[in-house]
Amino acid sequence: MPFKTLAKSMALAATLLAALTAHIAPAAAQVKEHTFKVGIGLSDDHPQAQAVRHFAERLQAKSSGKMNAKLFASGALGNDVSMTSALRGGTLEMTIPDSSTLMSLIKPFGVLNLPLTFNNEAEADAVLDGPFGQKLLAMLPDKGLIGLGFWENGFRHVTNSRRPINTADDLAGLKLRVIQSPLFLDTFNALGTNATPMPFTELYTAMEQKAVDGQENPPATILASKFYEVQKHLVLSRHMYSAWVLLISKKTWDGLSADEKKIVQEAAREATVFERKTIRAFSETALGELKKAGMQITELPAAEQAKLRTKLQPVLAKYSKEFGEETTNELMGELAKARGGK
Repeated sequence: MPFKTLAKSMALAATLLAALTAHIAPAAAQVKEHTFKVGIGLSDDHPQAQAVRHFAERLQAKSSGKMNAKLFASGALGNDVSMTSALRGGTLEMTIPDSSTLMSLIKPFGVLNLPLTFNNEAEADAVLDGPFGQKLLAMLPDKGLIGLGFWENGFRHVTNSRRPINTADDLAGLKLRVIQSPLFLDTFNALGTNATPMPFTELYTAMEQKAVDGQENPPATILASKFYEVQKHLVLSRHMYSAWVLLISKKTWDGLSADEKKIVQEAAREATVFERKTIRAFSETALGELKKAGMQITELPAAEQAKLRTKLQPVLAKYSKEFGEETTNELMGELAKARGGK
């Protein structure tokens, strides 16, 4: 190659490299080293934990390894209430509480836990990913929190160590652990149980020591937490749908650049899709695994499910008002759309 041609080629390459560097450098400079601590109450092998690890992988991939998330499972950093408080104070970066944990801060979040509201997961996805769910997330910054999306916990069912549940009245007299929320307390007291609020992190030991007769959670949590070791009976009550909220501390969020925020949001969206797919696959096999582990599983006939709804009408009426009738009506409107209504 003649010297002049070589020189021109080298000059062109240098110009292109300089232009490329000028384009990339500002963006690269906006992504710094970050490791977010993510605290959860569930075990390390639960689908929620798997999704946190997926979130970490996506963060690293999108930031050339500069951003990461470190999982602390099994309540190592506290329970949902204390970890959410730590996010607000800026001493913990991320957690994924049940949406019911947030109703003490923002009442409208409570409508998501109204008993016997959702019929299936598709309805929940439509409501949570649509305008209604986004409106709820938009209320979080004023409380020192940023919501990155809704993850699925699933439909909740009752377990106990005393007797099989074949009718709505069979629940009466059981001492059941419930989430630390007035709605959960009132729901299960209305069903005739002795509802006992307790952090999830204390639940296994309480059941093992017979301090409570049972609890209520989705199948994935019952299996991953090995509740079959201390519980004999499971009734598929489907009394409530439960969602988690992927949260990051607003103090942490405000310290991120625009590019870093975009990376976190994109990784969160991908992790949300992964989490729902993973937990639904896990839940499909969970009931079979629980049977193998020795649990006796019963289903409530339609007539008994209707009795549950009748018993819970006063609770629905009370909390529809407490969480805001406008919010409740908006939720029901979104559900009607999801069900094909106008």
